[in-house]
Amino acid sequence: MSDLFTALKERVSGNNIKIVFPEGMDERILTAAGRLAAEGIITPILIGNIEKIQSRAEELDVTLDRAEIYDPNNFIMMDELVASFVERRKGKVNEEQARTMLLDENYFGTMLVYANKADGLVSGAAHSTADTVRPALQIIKTKEGVKKTSGVFIMVREDEKYVFADCAINIAPDSQDLAEIAVESARTASMFDIEPRVAMLSFSTKGSAKSPETQKVADAVQAAQVLDPLLVIDGEFQFDAAFVPAVAEKKAPNSPLQGNANVFVFPSLEAGNIGYKIAQRLGNFEAVGPILQGLNRPVNDLSRGCSEEDVYKLALITAAQTLHR
Repeated sequence: MSDLFTALKERVSGNNIKIVFPEGMDERILTAAGRLAAEGIITPILIGNIEKIQSRAEELDVTLDRAEIYDPNNFIMMDELVASFVERRKGKVNEEQARTMLLDENYFGTMLVYANKADGLVSGAAHSTADTVRPALQIIKTKEGVKKTSGVFIMVREDEKYVFADCAINIAPDSQDLAEIAVESARTASMFDIEPRVAMLSFSTKGSAKSPETQKVADAVQAAQVLDPLLVIDGEFQFDAAFVPAVAEKKAPNSPLQGNANVFVFPSLEAGNIGYKIAQRLGNFEAVGPILQGLNRPVNDLSRGCSEEDVYKLALITAAQTLHR
């Protein structure tokens, strides 16, 4: 395990953090939850039929003595959750609709976080990103001053750590969206002991090409500086000018980044998604995430192709987010 996650384990252990796993019957979830509980790092809350989860755990030789299991169909505090959900949705659902919706494990798990019965949530091993994000946006909602949530990856290779954003949520962000993503990504970087130096990426460096696409990124830099005047940020940049000092010296000699950026904000979702996968597959970086940012409480989304190790690590990140918040 990399130094990043060793440090996260030390940071979150002993803080009585509870993380919800709505997909309680999934083998990867069960195995990771059992490991986290056995190590005393967090208290997992598994959602589903209690007897079925316990039986499945026995089949997998997983001990759940230190975990909690909640069944939405037989939850003693369901009336309280239903009332709270109706209030939170402000007339968009009635009590009957709320009761039906809370039988869904992701809605139920998200309400546990909102009701302070858990600190964060990890889902997505068997659900789409929309299934994870929609309840979070409806119930937990974005922080004051943030219009949209976004998804970042921490790219790790030995002692190298970088943040790539947005690689998961916003298809075509405008300049203000990009500014918010930059500020939130810098905060995420700080959580992982990365002193943020943010590069706003494009196919142009400091006006070498002119188009609405490059102007959007340049405008985003100015907007981000208004949101956080202390943020070290520059752009628009081609990747090599943001990352290679020798190239930066030629293309942007007066930039505060000097080719040493470590937080990279892509101009669109397609660019971000392609970029992180290239780094992962050709550069042998470990891509951890997506980590959702901008929400009032931590909710994170797994890939349906995730491994047990991915679940374990994203749970550590989610727990760390609760402390950072």
